[in-house]
Amino acid sequence: MKTDILFYQLFQSFHSLLFELIERPIAEAESYEFSSVEVKEKAFRFDGIFSPTDKNKPIYLIEVQFQAKPDFYWEYLSEIFLYLNQYRPEQEWKAIAIFGKRSYEPELRSHVEEMISCQRIQRVYLEDFIGRETKSFGIGIIQLILASESQAVAIARQLGEKLEREVDPDIQEQVVEFIETVLVYKFPKLNRQEIEAMFTYSDLKQTRVYQEAREEGEQRGLKLGEQKGLAKGQATMLLRMLNRKFGQLTTRLRGRINKLSVKQLESLAEAVFDLETIADLTNWLQSNTKDK
Repeated sequence: MKTDILFYQLFQSFHSLLFELIERPIAEAESYEFSSVEVKEKAFRFDGIFSPTDKNKPIYLIEVQFQAKPDFYWEYLSEIFLYLNQYRPEQEWKAIAIFGKRSYEPELRSHVEEMISCQRIQRVYLEDFIGRETKSFGIGIIQLILASESQAVAIARQLGEKLEREVDPDIQEQVVEFIETVLVYKFPKLNRQEIEAMFTYSDLKQTRVYQEAREEGEQRGLKLGEQKGLAKGQATMLLRMLNRKFGQLTTRLRGRINKLSVKQLESLAEAVFDLETIADLTNWLQSNTKDK
């Protein structure tokens, strides 16, 4: 699963999620803007940055790690200090290292321990949130990401039941999209109807994501379940990100992205932060697909 893209979307959609994870008051989220920033000298990119509107609050530099990586801290510290040299922010900074499991964190060197001791680096272990009672949709989706296949169905249904009580239609739609995306990755052999049957959210068919998918299927003469599960999940995430960045994409552009292979989708996921206009996206598709 492309967790960097997924967590970018989670932090963007649920603005208070970081503050829940680091156990800070949720109200602090109102003073921050979330973004992804590239450190150009080495082409490093943080998984996310929360920049405060108040100069007295710290910048949070986020990195999410879902596999064991021995050189994680070497690369993370390189990103941090290159960022500080390039942008020279007035505010203080804190690094938030988010590990899916404790076992993914490499052995600590003395210089890293010193930065942890002085609270420059704060570590979060998402496995600590498994089974925790929560009212947060963001935490619930993280629990779904970490769940085994046997646990995922029950967690998806619990989220669906919470959605029945949610009055904000935008939140309902966002959560449904995240649930579908995660389940597509966990159960790539199932089609959309089978995935929908896993969680009992009665208003699913009224959401924009469902209606658009149906319309696209009708226009292209395809059934909703025909796309491969993995590519479909990646396409869903990328379309959500591109829609937020550029506004609603045309049916033709959405169709072209939905036709991309897994490898092409992964390439687009890497390039998406550097695309500044719809023309850039169109040019990328022309350069990287046969449909020119």
